[in-house]
Amino acid sequence: MKQVVQNYKSGELAVLDVPVPGCKPGGVLVRSAFSLISTGTELMKVSEAGMSMLGKARSRPDQVAKVMQSVATNGVPATYRKVMGKLDSYTPLGYSLCGVVEEVGAGIDDVKVGDLLACAGNEHALHAELNWVPKNLYAPVPDGLAPRHAAFGTVGSIAMQGVRQGEPQLGEVALVIGLGLIGQLVVQLLAASGVRVVGADPDPVRCELAERLGAAACGDPASAAVENAVAELTDGHGVDQVYLAAGGGSNQPVELAAKLARDRGRVVDIGKCRLDLPWNAYYEKELDVRFSRSYGPGRYDPSYELEGRDYPIGYVRWTERRNLACFLDLAARGKVDVEPLISHVADFDDAVETYQRLKDGELKAITALFRYPAQDAQEAEAPSVTVPAVNVKPRPAPAAKTSVRLAFVGAGNYATSMLLPHLAQREGVELSTVVTTTSLSGANAQRKFGFAEATTDLDAVLGDKSIDAVFVVTRHSSHAELTRQALLAGKTVFVEKPLALTEDELAGVLAAVEESGNDRLQVGFNRRFAPLLQEAKQHFGARSGPANLRYLVNAGRLTHGSWYLQQGTEGSRFAGEGGHFIDTASWLLDADPVSVYATATSGNEDLQVVLRYPDGSTATISYVTTGPSGFPKETLDLVADGRALRLDDFVRASVYGRKKWVSSRLPKARDKGQNAELAAFVKAVRTGGPMPVPLESLVATTAATLAVQAGLAGGVPVTLTRSR
Repeated sequence: MKQVVQNYKSGELAVLDVPVPGCKPGGVLVRSAFSLISTGTELMKVSEAGMSMLGKARSRPDQVAKVMQSVATNGVPATYRKVMGKLDSYTPLGYSLCGVVEEVGAGIDDVKVGDLLACAGNEHALHAELNWVPKNLYAPVPDGLAPRHAAFGTVGSIAMQGVRQGEPQLGEVALVIGLGLIGQLVVQLLAASGVRVVGADPDPVRCELAERLGAAACGDPASAAVENAVAELTDGHGVDQVYLAAGGGSNQPVELAAKLARDRGRVVDIGKCRLDLPWNAYYEKELDVRFSRSYGPGRYDPSYELEGRDYPIGYVRWTERRNLACFLDLAARGKVDVEPLISHVADFDDAVETYQRLKDGELKAITALFRYPAQDAQEAEAPSVTVPAVNVKPRPAPAAKTSVRLAFVGAGNYATSMLLPHLAQREGVELSTVVTTTSLSGANAQRKFGFAEATTDLDAVLGDKSIDAVFVVTRHSSHAELTRQALLAGKTVFVEKPLALTEDELAGVLAAVEESGNDRLQVGFNRRFAPLLQEAKQHFGARSGPANLRYLVNAGRLTHGSWYLQQGTEGSRFAGEGGHFIDTASWLLDADPVSVYATATSGNEDLQVVLRYPDGSTATISYVTTGPSGFPKETLDLVADGRALRLDDFVRASVYGRKKWVSSRLPKARDKGQNAELAAFVKAVRTGGPMPVPLESLVATTAATLAVQAGLAGGVPVTLTRSR
């Protein structure tokens, strides 16, 4: 295997072929996917290696003291041989990576081969293709967290331990001095803890980034900006905590900390900076100076790190491993965003050149990553999501009816505002039963829309043969199972998006279709039914060549407490809403996608999704939550064969070609197709005719939506594979 090494005597950097480490008991063998280059710690080591012997001695007085002690004990010749032998050896680099378990050692039962792990340690998470990692220095990567982001686990733990040492409280104000990699992470962790943060760094680019990631204000420590911001936020009292995340030989950070801290404030040293404490300043304020030791309790303890002996949680709440797992969880839930910190991703084979460019200042980066050949191989073998085949035996069409009896499972905001008002006024529709989990919500729906009955008993509805169709309008996590039960009961089903949150759930729905022979299913993809969009598509006409479609969705922020934020149970926000936009694109392009590429720009909330279609057409969906509230929610452009279609938020549409067509402006009440969709569904139920959207299309759209999450996790295109 290959590993990055350095000769501390000559300064030589190399990628060497070295033996694969053995998989010892108490740990796992991990194949690297991404490893992180610490542009602070590692570059300092690389720079020291390039110094003269005198320069090395000046930079490491602690090591000089050890040498002098050895001279006194062993004499000059023996000490010289020992020191030169150590200097003239290759040493490893790296301490933070993400990779896949290749082999599991004896005594390990919490992970298996193929699991994705974040790994820590300057002896176990090296820039190498394979590493043996002991149990307490790895943590499983949560679902949905990209491997390149999980590679930040170690440095995230360092920042987290520093914040824990500061003991921040809600509403406090903190000062972070030094906005490099650790400083940027400290800013985000403090902001997530309810602390207002002021940042200090001479680099305006780093200051701007920190403000974007949560700092209230940032500025050059030599200017008045930082002092003014602290005075404004603290009413002149000074900050509650100061975090020293700067390096170098200047004593300015320590002096600035004393100046801007409040009486009895806390000063936490995270980085390796000069610490000549001005006695009077620290004494008069009685400042509490604390040190943060690397990743947390357990660091430098061989029994913990190498032998796997954990500390009881009742005595040591946050150990190295627990800090690592906690940081990964925060990153997976979008509370910490590391993507903006990635300045460069280099191939592992280019490691020497990358280090040299960083050292020379040619490559300016907060963080750089190495991408390993194993990752390239994964990209070459692009992951896939299966689009299940629809297998159903033909059965006689249902007899036509003069009226249809409908039941609703769920009566939340969407059901009562977007569906029931249309159905309650439609001739030939009887609202039979509403099923809810709480009695009062069912009673309210019964009173407002005229349901004959309200109940909390789902089985009673599924067993009632007089009910023709069931609407499933509940929380996302229950859609697939309720749809499956209703299909098996022989009901025609209208389920709001999404149909399913996992491939297994989708397979379960189709298994119910195959078992029952009942394929009477509609998913609430209403935009293809919008009259304005249908008219625009008609004016655009048929096309002969591939098309380019761009769909901007200005989704906006969710209100605090929204159940859409419960991603652990209800799936991501895009998993719930994204099917709308994928279905619209596929309908406009008259095809189902064959591959999906997705990337996230802000904690997996702002997404860029690229769909590829069989004829070479592409659709790009930009799903953003950070746009202004006054900007239109949905804008769409379709270009092909010298023609262009534009939709402006379901208010106006236009088509450009040899002839131009522009719709009249609609009222503010945008028609996104719900009424027409319900009319088509009711007609299909009443007449026994085909469902408004083929089941194959509903399945393909659901699979493509699931592929977005798979693509975010892997950072590579996902192929949509049709099963037979």
